[in-house]
Amino acid sequence: MIGPRKLFFLRHGRADRDHFHGGDDRLRPLVDEGKRRTFLSAGFLADLGLTDLQVVVTSPLVRARQTADIAAVRLGLPHAVVEDSRLGFGFDGRALRAILNDLPGDPRRIMLVGHEPGFSHVIGELTGGDVVMRKGALARVDLHPASPLAGELVWLLQPRVMLSAASAGRGED
Repeated sequence: MIGPRKLFFLRHGRADRDHFHGGDDRLRPLVDEGKRRTFLSAGFLADLGLTDLQVVVTSPLVRARQTADIAAVRLGLPHAVVEDSRLGFGFDGRALRAILNDLPGDPRRIMLVGHEPGFSHVIGELTGGDVVMRKGALARVDLHPASPLAGELVWLLQPRVMLSAASAGRGED
């Protein structure tokens, strides 16, 4: 019997809203502090054992792609990152189903890197609960094998928890 799919929802890090004058929100990059926090948090994620992820699917928006790339490198998985535009604006349960159906090889451990409010809404649809995904937060949802769009929220790590662990000596190289 194949076990449940484990989805790891990682919201992008802090991006430049105040000084970004590019006009196109899709091009807004992470700020230096967002990059640093993502780097530290990803070290903590490696300590959690997320190095056995099979794929990291990211929104193509610059801040999400930067977050995914930093996390994937820290997890030793730079080859596992793929972009999917369905994780951008308008991400919902239908988009999640399509993304999961289109992944080759039926992966069981998947990280999704994207945005609010889509992540909170989708996690709510899957679990029946309310969550708030702060910038840099990570949630794990295990899907029920019998129902591909129903699951259980196993945990939700807000960034302050991961950063606190990192500053206590974890995740820093």
